Amino acid sequence: MMDRRRWLTGSIAGGAALAGAGMAWWHADAGASPDLTEMWAMHFERPGGGELDMATLRGKPLLINFWATWCAPCLRELPALDAFHRQFQAKGWQVLGLAVDAAIPVREFLTKVKVNYLIALAGLDGTDLIAQLGNLQGGLPFSVVIDSQGKLAQRRMGETNLAELTAWAKQTQ
Repeated sequence: MMDRRRWLTGSIAGGAALAGAGMAWWHADAGASPDLTEMWAMHFERPGGGELDMATLRGKPLLINFWATWCAPCLRELPALDAFHRQFQAKGWQVLGLAVDAAIPVREFLTKVKVNYLIALAGLDGTDLIAQLGNLQGGLPFSVVIDSQGKLAQRRMGETNLAELTAWAKQTQ
């Protein structure tokens, strides 16, 4: 009976140690900046025609917002993103809205709602990029900040606001 208890206690302690080590690894990895080489090589269709070469956005702080026309929180945060763009564009910031949506709904939406920042069509390829940037659930909206050195500085799944975006800009160069 005593050997069985020791075995059981040892097994529980070993399992707890493995779980703790796994959690420590997960937290350390969560803070790591992903390799963005693939992202900078991507090209996306623009809703009004033409193509966006992601490499052209490299070297300045960049706010990327993944959104869709069918996503209510995405649509609610558009005015904040637009206000951020107007406020921080002169300070070198770039804002890119990547629509994880079909071209026709995005084009129709943009005829009704004007935004002053860059919009491109990520389509289903956008879900792969979202995962590369750390959003493994694929939820929308999803926003990331890439600093001027090309490192991931901020990420957020869910609706953001101008105060949060402004705080990010003050923390990022």
